[in-house]
Amino acid sequence: MSKLQTDPPVGATLSTIRALAPSLGPSERRVADICIARPKEFAWWSAADVAEHASTSTATVIRACQNLGFKGFQHLRMLLLRDLGAAESRVPGSSHPKGGNGLLRAVFDEVATDLGGALAPLDHGAFDRAVDAIANADRVLVVGNGVSGPSASTVAVRFTLYGRTVEAPTDAVMQQLIARHLTSRDVCLAISDSGLNSLTLQPAEAAKEAGATVIGVTGYARSPLMELADVGLVLGGGSGPWSAHGASATVVQLTFLIGLQIAVSERRGGSAQAAARSLEQVFGVLNHGSAG
Repeated sequence: MSKLQTDPPVGATLSTIRALAPSLGPSERRVADICIARPKEFAWWSAADVAEHASTSTATVIRACQNLGFKGFQHLRMLLLRDLGAAESRVPGSSHPKGGNGLLRAVFDEVATDLGGALAPLDHGAFDRAVDAIANADRVLVVGNGVSGPSASTVAVRFTLYGRTVEAPTDAVMQQLIARHLTSRDVCLAISDSGLNSLTLQPAEAAKEAGATVIGVTGYARSPLMELADVGLVLGGGSGPWSAHGASATVVQLTFLIGLQIAVSERRGGSAQAAARSLEQVFGVLNHGSAG
């Protein structure tokens, strides 16, 4: 793992670690897991303390921090202390607001924090390669299933609206059939937050066998989708109390895909004005049809 290009934004250190931890070996993974599970203690422990709790050596602790993209153990501790201090200043007295409105605000705050740090694990060079591949491909197949299905459908509409025609069937059988007919001039954009969904992996595998470039978008650096993809795009996920509810994952995923689509449109010379005109024409057709 190369160094993070910038420090994660305030509050996003744990989500960065969560996304990159699966890429570590077993001993280093235990260090990351301890950090995720007990960030307050980790921030004040010495490397020897962490090594004891992770049943490993201090050298492994330091190496784990470096392989997660940090400069070293002290750099990670500094970022954790920064995030903990910011969290305490935002929520004095209690981290669990009472009442529906307080809960809603807390969820929004968590999503905003996770969204701000979601790009920390992203390989910017890989992103540029993905933009070039999608912009120049003859055909683009977008596949996403389960909770990633709506994101795939939404970004497919946006690609088409901005002049980059794509195919995004929602039926798993059709996804595989189309993938098998791709060529080396084509791209398969596979979207899976977990990187484990077999319904998405199967058409991605078929596309790869057909010679197409497979671009994977996932929240986990070590996953079957990342192993399969020619271009892997990893995003940070949620790490707060509502991460188990998927509070941030869908928002992060869709926001990233919209950014990818806009970058492709810019590379192809598209414009928001042209997209708006296309949308107006569609609405005009629909209104004319309903009037008849």
